[in-house]
Amino acid sequence: MSVSEAAQPLVPGTAFSRRHLLGIEGLSPLEITSLLNLADEYVDQNRLVNKKQPTLRGRTVINLFFESSTRTQSSFELAGKRLGADVMNMAVKASSLNKGETLIDTAITLNAMHPDILIVRHQDSGAVELLSQKVSCSVINAGDGWHEHPTQALLDALTIRRRMGRLEGLKVAICGDVMHSRVTRSNIHLLNAVGAQVRLIAPKTLLPAGIERLGVQVFNDMREGLVDCDIIMMLRLQMERMEGSFIPSTREYFHYFGLDREKLALAKPNALVMHPGPMNRGVEIESSIADDRSISLIQDQVEMGVAVRMAVLTALSRQLDREDAV
Repeated sequence: MSVSEAAQPLVPGTAFSRRHLLGIEGLSPLEITSLLNLADEYVDQNRLVNKKQPTLRGRTVINLFFESSTRTQSSFELAGKRLGADVMNMAVKASSLNKGETLIDTAITLNAMHPDILIVRHQDSGAVELLSQKVSCSVINAGDGWHEHPTQALLDALTIRRRMGRLEGLKVAICGDVMHSRVTRSNIHLLNAVGAQVRLIAPKTLLPAGIERLGVQVFNDMREGLVDCDIIMMLRLQMERMEGSFIPSTREYFHYFGLDREKLALAKPNALVMHPGPMNRGVEIESSIADDRSISLIQDQVEMGVAVRMAVLTALSRQLDREDAV
């Protein structure tokens, strides 16, 4: 896909016509680009004093998060409210799920309330897709186990495209805990679809077997892997998902796989740095790099998150409108 193609405007009703957003895998370059273009418009809207639009007026959106999240849940809530939707955050820890109710029973219960869009984060891979089969509303995957986190990949792509002007042909290094990262899987699918080159850099203990089959280059030496890269995307060490010892110590991990100025100098001179958050400073990334706005896109990623989630909500709502009109 060329830069000119990436600049094409969203064609309402044709570019994205899916009922759910369960992952990036399987989306076409045109579908991805249309969501990014729409999100681009919302970035400008969100910088105005009056940020609200009536796009989702009358629609009901439910946030159902089985795992705690600050960035994702709050940005989905803000996105829904800025589009005029009625937004409910379901307190899972206080819900019937902790009293023995199954996920399917919960889905059936929520479905009886006639929501329009259900946003789900779950600790088990595949749980969101299963839930989508049991409800009549649209479902957005806000992260499921080690599987996917589609809106994170979209906001990462939008962040890169706005700064670099393109995605095609860029060399993107994703570094760190690849094993436990759903963000990595979504980013691999998206970046491959739009013509970027993906490198994975991690110790062997934090790489899934056969990950090369996804069309990536794999490096176990960070200094070798960063050479000639345009984008360096650092990943959080997900200690809560680790059973057993994956690294000798966080201090040794930072020495070999943490981003410092010495390693950064091996990438292209204008290389940019990203992190999906939350960061472990001094473990995955040096604070002086994370806070350097001339090279760090971390705050930009947070801003793009709201715009991307507004775009996804809008696209799914348009599909619901089309189905209602039939």
